[in-house]
Amino acid sequence: MASETDLPRDALARILNGTSSDPYSVMGPHERNGTRHVTAFDPGAARLAAVVGKSEHPLEPLPDMPGLFSGPVPGDAPYGLRGWDARNRSWDMEDPYRFGPVLGEIDEYLLGEGTHHALWNALGAHTLTHDGVYGTHFAVWAPNAQRVSVVGPFNDWDGRRSLMRYRGGTGVWETFVPGIGEGTSYKYEILGHDGQVQPLKADPVGFGSEHPPKNASVVRDITGYGWSDDEWMRIRAERNARTAPISVYEVHLGSWKRKADNRRISYVEAATELVDYVTEMGFTHIELMPISEYPFDGSWGYQPVGLFAPTVRHGPPHEFRDLVNAAHKAGVGIIIDWVPGHFPTDPHGLGRFDGTALYEHADPREGFHQDWNTYIYNYGRREVKNFLTSNALYWLKEYHADGLRVDAVASMLYRDYSRKDGEWVPNKDGGRENYEAIDVLRAMNELTYGECEGIMTVAEESTSYPKVSRPVHDGGLGFGYKWNMGWMNDSLEYMKKDPLYRKHHHGQLTFGLTYAFSENFILPISHDEVVHGKGSMLDRMPGSRAEKFANLRAFYGYMWGHPGKKLLFMGQEFAQASEWNHDTELDWSALERPDHKGIQRLVADLNRLYAETPALYRRDCDPDGFQWIEADDADSSVLAWLRRGEAGDKEVVVLVNFTPQEQRAYRIGLPFAGTWREALNTDASLYGGGDRGNMGSVEAEARSSHGQAASAEVVIPPLSAVYLVQD
Repeated sequence: MASETDLPRDALARILNGTSSDPYSVMGPHERNGTRHVTAFDPGAARLAAVVGKSEHPLEPLPDMPGLFSGPVPGDAPYGLRGWDARNRSWDMEDPYRFGPVLGEIDEYLLGEGTHHALWNALGAHTLTHDGVYGTHFAVWAPNAQRVSVVGPFNDWDGRRSLMRYRGGTGVWETFVPGIGEGTSYKYEILGHDGQVQPLKADPVGFGSEHPPKNASVVRDITGYGWSDDEWMRIRAERNARTAPISVYEVHLGSWKRKADNRRISYVEAATELVDYVTEMGFTHIELMPISEYPFDGSWGYQPVGLFAPTVRHGPPHEFRDLVNAAHKAGVGIIIDWVPGHFPTDPHGLGRFDGTALYEHADPREGFHQDWNTYIYNYGRREVKNFLTSNALYWLKEYHADGLRVDAVASMLYRDYSRKDGEWVPNKDGGRENYEAIDVLRAMNELTYGECEGIMTVAEESTSYPKVSRPVHDGGLGFGYKWNMGWMNDSLEYMKKDPLYRKHHHGQLTFGLTYAFSENFILPISHDEVVHGKGSMLDRMPGSRAEKFANLRAFYGYMWGHPGKKLLFMGQEFAQASEWNHDTELDWSALERPDHKGIQRLVADLNRLYAETPALYRRDCDPDGFQWIEADDADSSVLAWLRRGEAGDKEVVVLVNFTPQEQRAYRIGLPFAGTWREALNTDASLYGGGDRGNMGSVEAEARSSHGQAASAEVVIPPLSAVYLVQD
């Protein structure tokens, strides 16, 4: 039997004081003098024995080292541990230090290189059977830590009990904790490079979290879901294409609908209620505001901590899959809001993760967002780039998301974003472009489009940065679509004007067509337009109550006829009167009033007309699909344009009158003589209007006007949009 003097007391002392960076060198089984020798730690044990089969082999307590026991255990069969407390109560457990590493050479190589595209399969918490024992494998990147432990209720949150193994060149720490699994809460206790214990950290690659305000990570088994969306996955490339009708319903799931006692809707409930509603309204896609875990409700998800965890506010991961699966079976796509632009400073988050600026820049001029009081990722670090790009892929692969809308792209592209002179660091060429962030965005787009057939990525980019939605090989950022923020700002500025003065601002509506096809645009009226004192969409319209509704109907008619895919934030489709409040549900009671119900019917009909009329969508991103008929009648605030699809598609003429003055016998050029059907009129009584119009159709005569071969005298009701379809 080896004596205690054979044991490295300095190494054992580091186990006791929680500073050991190499616990496996002394703990667990080691051969000494030809015999297996086991050293174990259990601070609650008065006695400890190794158990092989039915045989107990007592381990001797080490003097002056409470909780540490050591002794010979003959043979090489697997052993367990049995402990007794001072009252002789016993318990059995596995020795975590008898298990070898789980990460293999390929994982190590890819992690070290920063090219592990399935990062979530290597890092995080994974339930598995290891050497015949069920438990959970933990792995976390913390290259500058002196020691890392996984802690939780399974070890009384004691950082000395589940010390992790350091994997050299990768900067990753790992360990297998036997006997724990699904639903177990945990964090990482990290001894920083400076010898200070950091605040307990949530798992950067954790798949679940506790309910806020608690913030521990939770072990979730995300394997084995039974998807039944094969048909959708087969056709989604067609549904996401530039030539497809795309009408997006943006949703904050926590405030779309609430249940009794103001409870948030669950993923399972949304799988029925939200999907049914979206289908009934004719939207083609749901865009979910960030659902990756976040600590602060008031951030709406835009300050995420758990990028790999669907927020538990609505249920566990498989139930989020239930929502996606149900949407797909109904023919509806799911776009997820993705936030690589910043992350919060919450102590349990990524900030100074191992005691150093690991995920962020050390220099606040590069690593701190003044506007949002958040950190900025160090995009130039290969491991951070790998973390972000693999996270984008994770949502597309593991949760079958059909697209990613990338938040705050402009803040990533420019080093001087929202900064004064002297508050930012130029790039290597002395300029303001953030080359490293640009590289991350390009890499993300190349990776996701390359590995996930038929998906889309969408940039919220508020500047005129070139080629956002052009391929990387063509010098672009590689996004599929870009939000048209210029169109949104100009259009809403125009709409808030009193119609008497709109003629002086006519260019705000026509200017957008000078760049409408420079990108693959989505026209967004998002959550940002109905918060922070901006008022609701209805509030932003001028005039009496009836005129506000008429203006909003005309605006939606204008929007759906305009080139570009469509996006509305929830509540806007029925003209909710109040600003959006994330703490409660939408004002669904408004639909008891005919004017609100009329707006809802209009949006549903616009969606259906859009989806059924190829001229309105096939060339949304192609200048050949648009032609002005009347762009210069500022005095009447009238616009008219032509939409074309492919050969054989019926052409559509859109007429809009943005004044309260009815335009009667207004001669307008049309491409062909004959009957033009009035396919939609926002002044219809069904929508709350005055039922003024063209009695269902107009007859065009072979009399040229506005550069067209034919023309007709039409009625354009006050504050209305009219769609004429070639019959």
